[in-house]
Amino acid sequence: MEQQIAQHRLDLAREVLKVEADAIGRLASRLGTAFVAVIDTLLACRGRVVVTGIGKSGHIARKIAATMASTGTPAFFVHPAEAAHGDLGMIAESDVLIALSNSGESDEVIALLPALKRKGIRLIAMTGRVDSTLAREADIHLDASVEREACPLGLAPTASTTTALALGDALAVTLLDARGFGKEDFALSHPGGSLGRRLLVHVRDVMHTGEALPQVTCGTPLKGALLEISQKGLGMTAVVGADGRLAGLYTDGDLRRTLDTTDSLAGLVIDDVMTRAPRTITADKLAAEAVQLMQRHKINGLIVVDTDGRAQGALNMHDLMRAGVV
Repeated sequence: MEQQIAQHRLDLAREVLKVEADAIGRLASRLGTAFVAVIDTLLACRGRVVVTGIGKSGHIARKIAATMASTGTPAFFVHPAEAAHGDLGMIAESDVLIALSNSGESDEVIALLPALKRKGIRLIAMTGRVDSTLAREADIHLDASVEREACPLGLAPTASTTTALALGDALAVTLLDARGFGKEDFALSHPGGSLGRRLLVHVRDVMHTGEALPQVTCGTPLKGALLEISQKGLGMTAVVGADGRLAGLYTDGDLRRTLDTTDSLAGLVIDDVMTRAPRTITADKLAAEAVQLMQRHKINGLIVVDTDGRAQGALNMHDLMRAGVV
């Protein structure tokens, strides 16, 4: 009995997914000149894209507005009931309104039409009925109809909301492409997210400079180099020549290797044990590139150099973790 119940639930879930996938497939085959006209209208919009809807359509409308806003198309959601009580003033003549309603007859949305017409605001409708009031009154209509809902009762908005959401994503992504919106632009809209940190934080933002930069000159006794490593706390020190150019690097790991191969540290100078031609990076590189370099070569720190090879700064994996890049 339990197996039968489990199988029934799986069958129902798979049927829901199939119905919704089929609905999106049919939507894709219907896209044509109306969709292109909407894209042209939104690209020509001198104001913002305003998205509205009530009930489940309102939830979808809010998500569409958020997706557009984060992908280069200034957009926001307005609740139609609130719009009828003053928020309509948020919509300017230069804006374009996208209204969602599966029936195309939602009272709260229809009630806005006279005021929108008076203000001369372009109206794009996304409905499930091409003969509805909203579809007829719109400047451009997008057909988001479905053959049936995935709900076995045929009542709960399921396939219809999925289709509307997918159509909104299609609009947002097509606009993104048309605007040449790239990763850096996306990061500027998401400075608090991990992608934003990876694309906005540079090596110069996290490196240690000035007195905090561990460095000794060639010829420094090994004991002096170890003191510099200890005082600066980065687990390494740069070794520079008289001209300031990087000559080598000495790390905590190098010290362990030195102890394994040398009976006494007395008399050693840093030149005897340093790593020559170490991995380096420049300050203008993304911090994410520093992470990749460290991971690729299995190292925990990097010296930052200028175009002449002079040591400018230093950073380690802990710095990158604190910056949220790792």
